[in-house]
This record gives sequence, structure tokens and C-alpha cells, in this order.
Amino acid sequence: MQEGLFGDSTSSTDGHRGTSFFDTAASAPLAARMRPRSLDEIFGQRQLLAEGKPLRRLIEGSGAASVILYGPPGTGKTTIASLIAAQVGQNFVALSALSAGVKEVRAIISQASRDLARGDRTVLFIDEVHRFSKTQQDALLAAVENQTVLLVAATTENPSFSVVAPLLSRSLLLQLESLSEDDLAAVIDRAVTDPRGLDNRVRLDDTAREQLVMLAGGDARRALTYLEAAAEAVDEGETITPEVVKNSVNRAVVRYDRDGDQHYDVVSAFIKSIRGSDVDAALHYLARMIEAGEDPRFIARRLVILASEDIGMADPTALQTATAAAQAVQLIGMPEGRLPLAQAVIHLSTAPKSAAVIASITRAQEDVKAGKTGAVPAHLRDGHYEGAKALGNAVGYVYPHDDPRGVVAQQYIPEGLEGAVYYEPTDHGAEKRIRDYIGRLRRIVRGK
Repeated sequence: MQEGLFGDSTSSTDGHRGTSFFDTAASAPLAARMRPRSLDEIFGQRQLLAEGKPLRRLIEGSGAASVILYGPPGTGKTTIASLIAAQVGQNFVALSALSAGVKEVRAIISQASRDLARGDRTVLFIDEVHRFSKTQQDALLAAVENQTVLLVAATTENPSFSVVAPLLSRSLLLQLESLSEDDLAAVIDRAVTDPRGLDNRVRLDDTAREQLVMLAGGDARRALTYLEAAAEAVDEGETITPEVVKNSVNRAVVRYDRDGDQHYDVVSAFIKSIRGSDVDAALHYLARMIEAGEDPRFIARRLVILASEDIGMADPTALQTATAAAQAVQLIGMPEGRLPLAQAVIHLSTAPKSAAVIASITRAQEDVKAGKTGAVPAHLRDGHYEGAKALGNAVGYVYPHDDPRGVVAQQYIPEGLEGAVYYEPTDHGAEKRIRDYIGRLRRIVRGK
């Protein structure tokens, strides 16, 4: 699906004048009819459209670099591509990576080369370029480098992970941002009054406008789609109220791609919120994942990991809660599984935090990787087979339970590591109690 500011562009492989992109029938969706036709009609992206900025120069026709537009849906990627083509005044060809292959790309480049010989430049717009394979992306390199085409590629995925390095290095990477609440309100108001839009056939309640802005989640196309649905539910001259909006729009579509960059952003924010002890933020991100249909087992696994990584011995029951939540989700499924997940999130968010567990095993592994793996002390070796004692194995081992303290002086760690200290408890939660006596334990064991 093409990702434009207010609608979908053609996916035809036939070149056409950029200005024809704006020839929208009156029966077209409101989002398509309200597509910006000039720089002045674009809301948002001020960080890219200010005077002298590369994107503004491209749209004004004074730029020559190919560009990769990276941003969420509904932020203007397709519209900006069409404005560049309209300003250049030559061929605008749109491809979708969902349907086009190497054959189509090469055919377009071949035609673009012939057009260039006649003095006509081709603007090639590729939507969802992250879905192109490496081979497909490589097919573009020569044409981009020698400027046979002016490439404008759009992606909702982080290009650093999804676009091949040679194509990135030949293009200008520009990140678009979700529209602000003020920008979305302006988009909605213009659509209500503009002859291309609703042409004042209905009125819009202020609270209803706020509701549409909230539901849109920074996506202008979504805001206009919801506005159109609400407008169809009232007669001419009537007012769109919050109740009308509620009845017309079942619920906000959560912006969250389970297979994409935003998936990792939300999961990252979820983990960091729990680690930071912000229970409300953690529950918010949990709700976003649940509403987006994330696999609850994935969420549960992350909680089990976090319980040891970020809490550990500061609250040993955190791991029990996380594990129980994982088992409960397996047992009862969704939607009821949201309850044990939420309980685990609340427990982990409010628990005292300590990274001592992960720090301790990391330090121990670093020593092992560095070759610090002395022989197991003879008295600790297995002595349960015939001839073991003749080899000195298990000879001299002192059984700790024979001592009233339950602890004895004895070397357990391999030679060469006698002074190693891996676990360093904090003074948070239950770890404070461990910290108070672990020093005594080490002194007894090491005979110091």
C-alpha cells in the first residue's frame, strides 16, 4: 500500500507527468482529494522544509540528489515525491516494492535513459523500499549514481537496517516525523472548509476535533479518513459531535508493526520503562503491544529475562512472578492473559532494581573467555569412581555442614583466580541483606 500524506499514489510502471498525480476525481476519498498541491499546503516537517534545507530545494526544483524518506505512515512521503516530480515537470513513475521486481525496475531505468537523451528527467518513486531485496536495490545503483533517475524512496523501516549501504551512500536520508496535534487540527479544519473537501457541508464540534486528533496518532491520512466517516454519518448542515466520531470510528488503529522498526521501538520503551520503575509508562506500552496483537508469549519471555537482568536478588520473587505470568499466558491464552501480564509488569516496575546478576555472570564469562580457567582444585573433583583417591581427587574436601556455621575455609575457585569477585550486591531491596553478610562469607571461605 502506498504511503502518502493524504492518500495512495498509482503503482503503475508507466511514466506520467508529475502534475497528473493531483488530478483527483470528486468521488475519490477525502484524504486523496486533500493531498497538498504545493509546499504551502504541507503541514508539519518544518525541520526539513525550512528555507535552504535540502528537501525544500528538491521540491523547489533546485536539488539534484536522490532521497530516501523515512517516517511513519501519513507523514507525507508520497506527497513530497509527487511535489518533487511536479516541480521538475517531467516523468513521475511510482513503484511499490510489494509488486515490482528487478525486471520492472530495469525496464523503467531503460526507458528513463531514453527519456534523458531527449532532455526529460524521470523521478522514480519507490514505496516501501525496505521490501526490495538486495538484488532489487542493487539494480538501482548505477541509475542513481549517474542520475539517470532521481530516486525518491519511502520507507517506514529504519533504512540503516533495511536499505543496502551503497544505495544509502548515494542518497540523502531524511526522517519525517508524525504530525503534531496542532498540525493535525489544521489539516482537519482545512478539509472541513476547502471546496476539495467537505466544503462547509457539515460543522465540527471542538471536542470532536480533539477526539479525531487523538485517534489519528500523528497520521494525517488517518485523521481525514476518520473525519470522512464521521461526516457521512450526519446530514448536511449538522454538527459532527464526539458521539458521532465514537460511533463512526470503532477504535484507533495502533501504530505498531510487529515485524518492523516500530515493533522494536515499542518493546525497547517497554523494557526501559520497567527498568526505570515507571509503572504507568510500562502499562501503556504493554497495552499498545496487546492491542496490536503481539504474541503474549514474546512479552512474557521479555519479562522473565528482565526479572533477572534488572531486578535479580534485589527481589528474588520477581522472577517467580514473571515465570508464573508466562505459564499463565500459556494456560489461559488471550484476552485473559493480559491480567497476569499486567500483574507481572506492575510487580517488576515497582520492585527494587539491581543489575548485579547480569554484571556478575558477565564478569565471570569475561575471565573464562580470557583464558582464566585454572584446573578444578583436586579436593573438589569427583571421587566416586575407583582409583579417584589414588589420583588425589576429593582428598581433603571439608564438608561445610560439619561446621556449626555451615561455612568453612576452603578453596573453591581455580588457581589463579583466588582474588576474583564477580557478584557485588547493591543495597537495594533484599540485596542489602546479602551485601551485609557476603563479605563475611568470603573472608571465612578464603581464610582471610
